[in-house]
Amino acid sequence: MDTSTEQAQRTKSPIRMMAGGGRATRFWRIAATVGPGLVVMLADTEAGSVITAAQSGAEWGYRLLLLQFLAIPLLFMAQELTVRLGLGTGKGYGELIRLRFGRGMAFLSMAILLISCFGALLTQMSGLAGVGQLFGVPIWQTIALIVILIFVMTWTGSYRSVERIAILLGLFGLAFLFVAWKAHPDTGQMLDQMQKMPLGDSRYLYLLAANLGTSIMPWTMFYQQSALIDKGLSLKHLKVARYETLFGAILCQTLQAAVLVAAAASLGQHGTGLENVPQIAEAFTAVLGNTFGRIVFAVGLSGGALVATIVVCLTAAWSVGEVIGVRHSLEQHPREAPWFYASFAVMLLAGGALVCSGINLVNLSIATGVVNALLLPIVLWFLYRLACTELPESLRLKGKYARVVSIIFTITAALGLYAGIAGILG
Repeated sequence: MDTSTEQAQRTKSPIRMMAGGGRATRFWRIAATVGPGLVVMLADTEAGSVITAAQSGAEWGYRLLLLQFLAIPLLFMAQELTVRLGLGTGKGYGELIRLRFGRGMAFLSMAILLISCFGALLTQMSGLAGVGQLFGVPIWQTIALIVILIFVMTWTGSYRSVERIAILLGLFGLAFLFVAWKAHPDTGQMLDQMQKMPLGDSRYLYLLAANLGTSIMPWTMFYQQSALIDKGLSLKHLKVARYETLFGAILCQTLQAAVLVAAAASLGQHGTGLENVPQIAEAFTAVLGNTFGRIVFAVGLSGGALVATIVVCLTAAWSVGEVIGVRHSLEQHPREAPWFYASFAVMLLAGGALVCSGINLVNLSIATGVVNALLLPIVLWFLYRLACTELPESLRLKGKYARVVSIIFTITAALGLYAGIAGILG
């Protein structure tokens, strides 16, 4: 079966049927729509984001806090365009690139995406392994349990069941708000340091790029667009999907800001960096006590990391299916979509094997964010061009808003490229 036939079948999903013909109330339409945007934003608060934010707070105090909030409109703009593309075309990101720019560019975009996904996966699994170490669990046992549980969950469940589990896990990240509040940050010091951005310091620029790259990630854009399609949503759900994306962007960056504040308040007075996960946990134990602090940290980090693990594996599997034109849906049995499930399994197993070999989690997480920042010019260009050319006229990116998006995307791409290169070379 080709992707066009598969897409036709998806239009018969229960969600589409419920949303049509006036049979669904406003409440049920909202309930049916919510999911992809919230999942991807909870996944955005993943282990790499938490570690990068904690390192930023420990090393630079509150000097990178403003960036967390400035990223909210940028994150919303990027993800909202993927919502338009998904609901307006019924096609995934990789498929649109293949149809618009050809197979060569499609494979380039897939390669970029797979690099980003694999780096993110290593970060999540390393973070979860670090949490296990806090409680004396060997790395290989933690990784083995994660691989088995996640693969069984996706093998036996539909997209909607995976989505519900992902949201439940991701909500554990709300623990970071509690920790930031209990840290009692000095408001005067916070406001003073937020105005001081040492842009001439290469280490500061390196962390700036990492923060930017852990806020705007290639796999989050790809995932939300494909998830909207796999869930069977249509243009009738556009308004709710936009509001969900805005709420998710605010929640995501607020949680990252909370981690930075907690680290700055408890560890930032020393101005030294972090080397491992237990050191990051010290920011929580210093505020909440040793036992309770470890539990809260473990719950908060594990929630986002587990969601991100699911998301990046699904994203990689979806991208392979879309680019080479084979079945790629959780709604299909593994025998019907072998490429999809094989891609998912390979990502999960390869990531687990590398993490078990021993990797410096903090350095890896920050480096992954920097790589994402360096990829922003290509990723944002693809997104902008697709939004300007592939959408129906009523949804197409045009006029004043198109110019605003163009300016913001250009500034973001240039900043990510400059900060990443200057940070690496400096």
